[in-house]
Parts: sequence; structure tokens; C-alpha cells
Amino acid sequence: MTSAKEQPRKRFLALDTATATLGVAVTESGRVVHEINASGERNHSVHLLPIIGEALQRSGGAEMLKGITVGVGPGSYTGTRIAVTAAKSLAWSWKLPVAGVSTLQALAWGGWNAGAGSPEDAASLGARPGEGFGPDWIVPLLDARRGQAYTALFAAQGGEAPRRLASDRVRLMADWVGALAERIEAAKAQGECPRRLWFVGETAVHGGAESLKPLEGAAELRAQPYELEGRWIGFLGEARHASGDTDDVHSLIPNYTQLAEAEANLLKAGKGGVKSR
Repeated sequence: MTSAKEQPRKRFLALDTATATLGVAVTESGRVVHEINASGERNHSVHLLPIIGEALQRSGGAEMLKGITVGVGPGSYTGTRIAVTAAKSLAWSWKLPVAGVSTLQALAWGGWNAGAGSPEDAASLGARPGEGFGPDWIVPLLDARRGQAYTALFAAQGGEAPRRLASDRVRLMADWVGALAERIEAAKAQGECPRRLWFVGETAVHGGAESLKPLEGAAELRAQPYELEGRWIGFLGEARHASGDTDDVHSLIPNYTQLAEAEANLLKAGKGGVKSR
């Protein structure tokens, strides 16, 4: 009989290029084996494969992998395509399953943990919301220009992945803040109002006091600047791989949430050949 120590390791490669940070991680059973997060100049197409190679070299090589996870966005159109294309190519070449996960959910999970403190502190905060309060709510933010943000809404789950409350979309922040205020009022009537409302990610543009003014008094507001780390993509992916809920390597596509600006302009000009995604 094979002992637990002799069980084959289940390591997964995770990558995301939907944000200004290029995140690559190798994870195993909820822990980080190796991680590289490169921020700064956005030139992900040049750096992604060398960074993947370095991460694999430092974690035992590709032969140790049991699957690949990729952040499918939403976020940068070009950036998201880079990671998804790389993940599909590697999965097909290495005959490994591939799973796409939400970049915004990973951003919410990592940003909330960064703001709450240690993982143990974060788990504790999420596990005891308090009398009359539900769990913390988390709003990930990636700037989409023109007063818009790629965003969603999640509820903190202690040490587990945040639970989704609203879909990944590009939203006008002024409208979104108003909608959040209405949701909080509705949650109060059910005794599930969050004690804390976290805005995480690219908060410099949309997470300031003026932007969030309609939410004053609704909940304790926290703004947490945060750059995505590859580990959170990996942790989300581990759950999908464990359940067998993976994607077809040929049909996996980025979650753009709207047309790229160039494509939208073509449609406005009446030119054919461009389909909405």
C-alpha cells in the first residue's frame, strides 16, 4: 500500500498577464513552491516565457506539473491574450489540463489578505463577522479609463476563496458606487450588512474619498492598493483542477467583458467582420 508520503505531488503552474504585474507561480496543495511577480514596464510578451522557465527550473521542472492555471481577465486586452495563449500552448504541448480563473477574484483574494494582515488574521476576520453583520465585502478594481473600472463584488470567506456576489464587468464607477450603496441597504434589512467594504487593486483612481463618498456611513471603508500575485491565481486553479472542472484547451478564451476600443470603432464605422465577444 502506498503511504501518504509516497503519493505523487500535484504541482500546478499558474500565470496571469491581465494587469500591470506579470505573475507566475508554482503551487502545491495550497502552498507556494516558487513565485515570480514582475511589475513595472508592461512588456509581458517579452518576459513571460523566460519567467516561466525560471520558475519551473527552481521548482523541479515541467515534469512535476499536473496542470496549468491562467487568469482570463478581465483586464488589459493584449495582456490577457498573452497569458491565455501561452497557457493553452503549454497545456497542449505537455498534454496537461488547463483551467481559466477570474483575474478579479484572484485580485480580491490577494488584496483582502494583504489588507487584513497575515492569512491567519484574514481567516479570523472572515470567520467572525460579528452580530448583525455579514462577512466583509471585497471590490477589486482595475482602471478601464474614462471613469470606468473592471470590477466585481465578493464576500470574504476566511481562509477560502472569496464568494462571488456580482459578476466580472467593466462598470462606470459612479454608477457602481451607487449600486453598492443600494446593495448594502438591502443587506441591512436581512442582517447581512458587511462591517467592512474593501476596495483593492488599482485604488489610486477610483478608491479615493471623493469617489466613494456615496458609501460614507454605509460600512467601514477600506482602500488597499495591491498588485496581483501569481499565487492567488494558483490557489483558485487548484480547486478547479481538484474537482476535474477544467477547460477545453482549444476553446478557452479571455474574458474581455467588452470590445476592444479599436474593434468598437470599427463597428461604429459600419465595417463588418468584427464580432462581439
